[in-house]
Amino acid sequence: MNNEEKYQAIMERYGTHARGDNPKKTGSLLDTEGRTQALNIGYTEEDLTGIPEGADMCLGCGAPLFFLTIKEGDTILDLGSGGGIDCFVAAKRVGKSGRVIGIDLTQEMVEKARLNGAESGFDNVEFIHGSVENLPLADHSIDAVISNCVLNLVPDKARAFSEAARVLRPGGRICLSDIVTMGKTPLKLRSLPKAYTACLSGAILKEEYLELMKQAGFTDISVEKKKEWPFFNNFASIQVTACKK
Repeated sequence: MNNEEKYQAIMERYGTHARGDNPKKTGSLLDTEGRTQALNIGYTEEDLTGIPEGADMCLGCGAPLFFLTIKEGDTILDLGSGGGIDCFVAAKRVGKSGRVIGIDLTQEMVEKARLNGAESGFDNVEFIHGSVENLPLADHSIDAVISNCVLNLVPDKARAFSEAARVLRPGGRICLSDIVTMGKTPLKLRSLPKAYTACLSGAILKEEYLELMKQAGFTDISVEKKKEWPFFNNFASIQVTACKK
């Protein structure tokens, strides 16, 4: 798959999720299965209280805000914001004086997140249609960056990390929940579009992932949590924190 084919596959798959016409149920914070899944990957009951029903689409692999200290008045950026769950959790923490920005490649996801926010009265959150490889934001304008199971999907990960570092203020923080590999990805898996959009064949080695963060200018890089997948050999979900110089 070339990069254009990857972008197209991502938008098609996640557009389907956003429209709700995926034959596989994605879950809801208001049903037992969806809420249990959210709690199992690190969200708390406090996080989920007051969050719009459609914000959690059960597509994440962690809770990036769990390891991130947020102050009232902070400006937070979510890379690949989907239905908006992490943006809404962050919005409660930054308060009325703070701001949360979500950016997503899929127009349908942006529209869904905007509707979720409007219906629930979140007026300190905005959602932007765009690419994490070319952030439409000013230098040094963000206090903290989060992302949940998204950067594995990005073709140019080095560019994405560099863009995250660019928009962060000096001393800014980043916390990422993502999928990495612990060994070689089978060749057959790499060629399947469904494997790419399922966050598998686009994942890279954990060591390479951390090195790209370092090259982008991040320091104090720490893997706070790692969970290897027994049902997929050589894959793991990790939660990484770091600071900008």
